[in-house]
Amino acid sequence: MTNIHISSELLDIQKCTDWVMSPEAGGIDVFIGTVRNKTAGKNVVRLEFEAYEKMAISEMQKIANEACAKWPLLKMLIHHRVGILQVGEIPVIIAVSSAHRAAAFEACQWAIDTLKQTVPIWKKEVFDDGEQWVAAHP
Repeated sequence: MTNIHISSELLDIQKCTDWVMSPEAGGIDVFIGTVRNKTAGKNVVRLEFEAYEKMAISEMQKIANEACAKWPLLKMLIHHRVGILQVGEIPVIIAVSSAHRAAAFEACQWAIDTLKQTVPIWKKEVFDDGEQWVAAHP
């Protein structure tokens, strides 16, 4: 079972975690991406995320489907935020439940690594002294 979502609204860690809970789950792994205050020694003011939403949702679903095929997962959630995010805010949550912890850990790490490589979501870093687009793919 999967739950894929892109929104300009705040992401809710507790709701995401609650969604993957299951009596069969012996392990739940949650990745929470946060906006940090420095990149390569530069002060980050904010991040701006844009997405080709229809394709991004499709690619995120592919990631979830592939993860569920590779590992014995019970549930997988991938939520990503778009818009302007301040330092400390959450742009991405990936939550995975499985009967055993190893599958949850492996699937969660694989999912965030794959998302960053394949999903058409672009990030602009805004610094004290300028800005740059990063993670520009598809």
